Amino acid sequence: MDGEMHADHRLDPHGAVGKLKRPDRVVDVLVVGAGPAGIAAALAASASGATVLLVDEHPVSTAMAGLDVPYLFGGRATAALGNPARMTEQVAGAMPGLEAAFEAGVEVMLNTSVWGLWVAGPGLQVLPCPIAGLATETGSFLCGYGRAVIATGARDLVVSFAGSDQPGVIGAQGLHALLVRYAAFAGRVVTILGSGRLALETALLALDHGVAVAALIEVRDAPQGPAELVAAVRARGVAIRCGEVPLLAETTSDGVVALRVIPVAGGTVVRIECDTVCLALGLVPQVDLLDVLGGELALDPDRGGYVPVQVAGQTSLAAISVAGECAGVDEPGGLAYRMEWMRALLDTGGSDVLACTCEEVTRGDVFALNPPRYLGADSEAMAARDYASLLGDGPPDHDQMKRLTRVSMGPCQARRCREQVAMLLAIGANVEIGAVNRAGYRAPVRPLSLAALAAADDAASREGWDVWFGIVSQWVPYDEIGTAREAEYIAGDMHL
Repeated sequence: MDGEMHADHRLDPHGAVGKLKRPDRVVDVLVVGAGPAGIAAALAASASGATVLLVDEHPVSTAMAGLDVPYLFGGRATAALGNPARMTEQVAGAMPGLEAAFEAGVEVMLNTSVWGLWVAGPGLQVLPCPIAGLATETGSFLCGYGRAVIATGARDLVVSFAGSDQPGVIGAQGLHALLVRYAAFAGRVVTILGSGRLALETALLALDHGVAVAALIEVRDAPQGPAELVAAVRARGVAIRCGEVPLLAETTSDGVVALRVIPVAGGTVVRIECDTVCLALGLVPQVDLLDVLGGELALDPDRGGYVPVQVAGQTSLAAISVAGECAGVDEPGGLAYRMEWMRALLDTGGSDVLACTCEEVTRGDVFALNPPRYLGADSEAMAARDYASLLGDGPPDHDQMKRLTRVSMGPCQARRCREQVAMLLAIGANVEIGAVNRAGYRAPVRPLSLAALAAADDAASREGWDVWFGIVSQWVPYDEIGTAREAEYIAGDMHL
């Protein structure tokens, strides 16, 4: 609540001003992400004499991997993921520079996610210091910091086709992590979508780790990556099939068993046997924490989409820096390439393909503004509205589509659908993707269990819950509770 003191000078006992204590743990520098960029930032900060906490969410649990957090793992991890001790040892050994960070006095926490970052601002004046929300497998806690470096890297760009919601459809980042970091990839034969640098390097990585590559599938008429990588892939007997897109992933109870591809221009469908389909069309900078902070973002068509507005790593927020791929990835022409793939997939696959796996929202549901089927909310009035009519009210808005259709509202927190839904909205409105209002992020940016949050529950927090916990009386000014005016406020605000 903002209004802590009222006209008669009564202090709102449920307000937050003066009640948030400084966290028990406060560090000079918090670094989020222990990749090369994060470790370099931690070492630099430690060398300056600062106290440094380096946090990385890997190894993730089987539950998080099942939600495709933070990468599209596609149900292709082995049972080894269920052995936390073994995985921690494996992951730590596969992170170059981590030993140097330990030796430099950097405190390192693995298997720990940062689910929120906050600094004081116009709508958040009650913080005693900048605060981070951290979570482990057993609980959640707050940590204060003087400065934070976000080095969370990039996640997988996900597009869908028939059957892509089944086990065996993985992202390039997910495949790389399971092969290199976790040594826990369960697949044997992979078909890769794309032929740019990412796809070609993914193919060579898979081959080097004993995984067969059935083919690379490319929507354009020629391979898109560097000539030397194209030659290297072909030299190892891998075909690059150009002018084609996936039509259907054939699946059994074990997941993918084959991929059917079709020429973009139409023609004969070809069946390719494989147990894994890897999406390697591009990467997406992980800017969720910066967005929660209120940092400025801008669309860069050559750097993976929305990236931080920054100069030499310094963002629009004084206490926040970015490093590594979360600041942008090197993908010249990447946005146009993604749009070409999306249009081809829409043309060949039609409107019945899922756009949002979690909420079972199809492409057709998005364009028809269909509410979730489980609501049973069909009516003539709702049928009279569709995406085309909605555009008369203003530009395409991804957050508005969330409310209308539940698209991008599932437990994966839109990692599987955010970009493709935005592309669909742009295609449906016949506008550039930059004209689609960006979907915002909210904390927690990682799924949190109720058990992890339970430790923060106390009697003081529970007292007066009815003032704010989603009921009509939450709109009653504190001074009017228990007076004759309370009923008037409730009656007048029922429409809210």
